[in-house]
Amino acid sequence: MHFAERLNNVETSAIRELFKLLGKPGIISFAGGFPDPALFDVEGIRLASEAVLTNSPGPVLQYGATEGYQPLREAISTFMAHKGGQGSGAGATVAPDGLIVTTGSQQALDLIGKTMISPGDKVIVEAPTFLATIQCFRLYGAQLINAPIDADGVDVDQLEKLIEQHQPKLVYLIPTFGNPSGATLSLERRLRILAMAAKTKTLVVEDDPYGELYFDQPPPPSLLALSDQVPGSREWLAHCGSFSKILSPGLRVGWLIAPPELLAKATMCKQFSDAHTSNLTQAICAQYLALNRLDAAVAVVRKTYFERARVMAQSLHRELGNAVAFNQPQGGMFFWARLTGAGGKERNAAEFAKRAIEKLVAFVPGTPFYAHDPDMATFRLSFATADVGKIEEGIARLGQAL
Repeated sequence: MHFAERLNNVETSAIRELFKLLGKPGIISFAGGFPDPALFDVEGIRLASEAVLTNSPGPVLQYGATEGYQPLREAISTFMAHKGGQGSGAGATVAPDGLIVTTGSQQALDLIGKTMISPGDKVIVEAPTFLATIQCFRLYGAQLINAPIDADGVDVDQLEKLIEQHQPKLVYLIPTFGNPSGATLSLERRLRILAMAAKTKTLVVEDDPYGELYFDQPPPPSLLALSDQVPGSREWLAHCGSFSKILSPGLRVGWLIAPPELLAKATMCKQFSDAHTSNLTQAICAQYLALNRLDAAVAVVRKTYFERARVMAQSLHRELGNAVAFNQPQGGMFFWARLTGAGGKERNAAEFAKRAIEKLVAFVPGTPFYAHDPDMATFRLSFATADVGKIEEGIARLGQAL
């Protein structure tokens, strides 16, 4: 068969390939980016499902509007207004018709790729960044450019130079508890990026699936929420959200907030793709939010992940010592670590991963998370799905593999 040439630009996900190795008995996995299913509010979702199928089965089992189920669009508007963040006014003002519901935030990113990227267009992404975004944007022919990051998120000085040099079609950022970096963009940097977007008329895409998973303190407000403070920036900002990490990924409900012209184009492309996100799952989400159970459910997730992250940090210090360096995440689901080579230990994370599998523990080497020029010493660990005992045992096995 003669496949489309654009498929030459992408490969099968390295993480999905790794999952093929995870069926071994006794393996402890820190590889996935999944929420813990034991923390899903199954009872609340059951109550919402029963109410929807009892009260309005016809409409929710029928075709629906491409833009989304209207009660859910209204519920997301309310959710965004009260979304966590440091300081007063941390929420974002979004009208229900200022967003569309997508089949997970992954579809929102795909719609941005479809509507904005032509072959050869330059797109700036963080180094490292979300693997699926690299694959998605490459599929549409983007020329990806790395922007360096540190514990406070993207280096804005370098980003400014890259924008001036390359005049990209868009900039893609995960400002809060990034995947894989775990980094959180500081408030000062967020405001600078918004000012930069308005000044240079560069679209900034904010991906925010993890913002509610903070530990001690809420993160700074989202770029979307802060855009009210920076004149002109809202016109150059798109925001992708999701219920996958705080409610259930199986419902496949996300959303895209964007300027009207971009939103209209994205809606048109979504018509061609799937007509609309499942009315049934949208209605279940809307009903669940109406039950006012989400805050309590997310509080349990925060507490659980905080403890797991604390134990993982302690275990890494104890078992790997100065052979590994990392920043303590303040939320989210990931540690981003780097092999230092101290004491003559391994410096290549891919080789380390092979030996770890032999010790029945898995993680993801960092290479796939870079658009190009990867740091071969980096790797990602997720603490979301392993309990404290498995984290301690798994990191002990990593120490043996090193």
